[in-house]
Amino acid sequence: MELKQFKITVLPLRSKLLNYARKLTENPDDAEDTVQEVLLKLWNKRLELEQYRNIEAFAMTITHNLCMDIRRTKRTDDVPLEYVQAANSSGTPEQLLEIKDEIRLMREIIDSLPTLQRTIIRMKDIEEYETEEIADITGCNPEAIRSNLSRARKKVREVYLQTIQERTRRKQA
Repeated sequence: MELKQFKITVLPLRSKLLNYARKLTENPDDAEDTVQEVLLKLWNKRLELEQYRNIEAFAMTITHNLCMDIRRTKRTDDVPLEYVQAANSSGTPEQLLEIKDEIRLMREIIDSLPTLQRTIIRMKDIEEYETEEIADITGCNPEAIRSNLSRARKKVREVYLQTIQERTRRKQA
């Protein structure tokens, strides 16, 4: 792909990528940096872009992945206790710590999923995207999204229940 074709095909996606990055990063500066990096990556892959069925979906996927990387590096491993308290202000300190532990456990379980399942479950259950939007962004068909989401939820449920059972056994021992 030559410069002229790149300008026609890729550059018009900039505003959509920027809006998506702003939504994910919640920081305009990080969003701008992310989109710049996405455009640079696309430019470096310009000779391969014609292989992709949907360049917009590819660009959105790159944006999503870079935003997730930024979020991972910026977040702490623990959920601030203030967030837990806001969610359940009537609980005792012990209950609030238990809720905080549950949130940490769920985050770890989701992080352990295969990449596609992790991305889909986050987009659907955390970021509240519709199945069709996820399909457009990932380049998968809606049925594959539903199937991967079902598998991801099943895995999260299984690992969560196993972990809770192990904790209960340890407390009883």
